[in-house]
Order: sequence, then C-alpha cells, then structure tokens
Amino acid sequence: MAYAAAALACRGVEGPPTTIVEADSADQVLFGLAHNVTTDGMRVVRIEADTAYFYENAQITELRQLTIVFFSPQGAETSRITAEWGRYEWRTGNMVARTNVVGITPDGRRLTTSKLEYNKLSNRLETDEPFVFDSPEEHLEGSGFSADPDFRNVRATDIRGGVRN
Repeated sequence: MAYAAAALACRGVEGPPTTIVEADSADQVLFGLAHNVTTDGMRVVRIEADTAYFYENAQITELRQLTIVFFSPQGAETSRITAEWGRYEWRTGNMVARTNVVGITPDGRRLTTSKLEYNKLSNRLETDEPFVFDSPEEHLEGSGFSADPDFRNVRATDIRGGVRN
C-alpha cells in the first residue's frame, strides 16, 4: 500500500535529467575566457568565449559564444569571427567555429556560414558548407570557401553572384 501511495504521489513529477551532455564531463569549466595565442612573442589570435569546457585527455577546449580575432604582424585586427560554438585544439592550434558563424573584416567584408575551420599550419580559414560573402564591391555565394584570415586570398567552389552594380 505504501508503494502505491508513493507511486501515485510521484506521478507527473519529473526527476532530474538523466542524460549526460558533453559539458558534464569537462575537466574544467571556465566562464569569461580571454586567451591570446602568440607566435614568436607576437599576438596573432585572441580567443574569447562566454564559457569554455576543457578536456585535458583530448587536449581540446569546447567554446560557447565564441569570438576569434586575428591580428596582422603589426598588431592590427584583420578579422573577427563569431559563432555559437567552437573548438580549440591545444596541440595544433587549429580551431573550428560552428553554428551561425560570421566573419567580419575592419573594411566591411562579411562571411556567413554554418562552420568555419582554421588551420594554423597553413594559416587558412576553410569551410565545405554553403556560405555567403559580401563586400562593398561584390556578393558571392557558394558551397565551399578557403581564405587567409584577412579574407584577401579567397578560393571558392560553386560560386554564384559577382560584382555589385
């Protein structure tokens, strides 16, 4: 009888979630991350995130509400990338931005896509996802994109669009 009463009393009451999400297993969680990446003592990238989940064994950090800022050798900002999520690989310095990715340069060029990867060794930004690239002079759309962090040396696949009138 006590079991029946307990069962009826608990009916409709939800317990705590039983699904473990990736962030639950992080070795460390940091709120308000700001990290500078340097090469030969010069800042080349600044990584900012609302929340950072550190996974020591995998040597990665998952980042929420991510901003990546690239700098020229002279220290000037060359581009700023924002995304809802991202990943930083400690060993390689490679990064991935995903979900509502927007890249903007100081002179007004803008890239939007769902995923953008940065390869530190080649110093290239790449995506194999559909993208839109706008500048004061042109509007381009395509199915893949590769560029330097300044968005100057650009290669794209399946390009549509062109010079603005």
